[in-house]
Amino acid sequence: MKTIAQLQKEIHQNAITKGWYEKEKSVPEHLALIHSEVSEALEADRKDKYVWGRDSIMLCNALPDNKKFSEVFVDLIKDTFADELADVVIRVMDLAEWKGIDLQSHIEAKMRYNSTREHKHGGKKY
Repeated sequence: MKTIAQLQKEIHQNAITKGWYEKEKSVPEHLALIHSEVSEALEADRKDKYVWGRDSIMLCNALPDNKKFSEVFVDLIKDTFADELADVVIRVMDLAEWKGIDLQSHIEAKMRYNSTREHKHGGKKY
C-alpha cells in the first residue's frame, strides 16, 4: 500500500501531466475546486448515489485492461458519493504537494492532538 506522501506526489504529477498547471494557480482557486468537489459529494448523497458494497470497487480495481476498467468504473462508481469524496481527497493532496506540505505528518500530528482534547472540545454543541 502506498503512503500518503507517495500518493500526493503521484496525484500532483498526474495533474501536471494532464495540463492542470499550464497556467498559474492560486490557493483560493485550489480551495474553490476542493469546495466544488464537496458540493458534488453533497449532491450525490441527495440523489442517493452510492457504491453498494466494497466488492464493486475491488473488482473494478482488479481489472487489468484499462478500457474495461474505465467502462466498469463509469457504470458502477462514477459520480457516486465515494467517487466525489475521492475527488475531495485528490484535490487536497494535490494542493498539499504543490505547497510542499507533508500531509501525512500533519494528519498524524492532528490526530494525536485531537486525542488529547476534551469531549466535544470542551462543550461545543455541534
